[in-house]
Amino acid sequence: MTKAYWIARVDVKDPERYKDYVSTAKPAFERYGAKFLARGGRAELVEGQGRARNVIIEFESMQHALDCFNSPEYQAAQAIRQTVADGEIVLVEAAV
Repeated sequence: MTKAYWIARVDVKDPERYKDYVSTAKPAFERYGAKFLARGGRAELVEGQGRARNVIIEFESMQHALDCFNSPEYQAAQAIRQTVADGEIVLVEAAV
């Protein structure tokens, strides 16, 4: 099975409320076996437009990544995130 990744790039506007997003999203990530490879650590922008926070999450498959994103648990978290942060999420299948 080919792994897949969420790549999220985020500018947090309200750090206190962003904590609500994180806690609300946690059950979805646990349910779908998310493995955080990078979460807001140091980043060097070398080309293009950047964001303050970058996150890479590994999933067992693209289906797991999609199911997590579309789950009721994550959709509730997404509603919070969209009010307290600007950003993008892209799902990428690993090279084989």
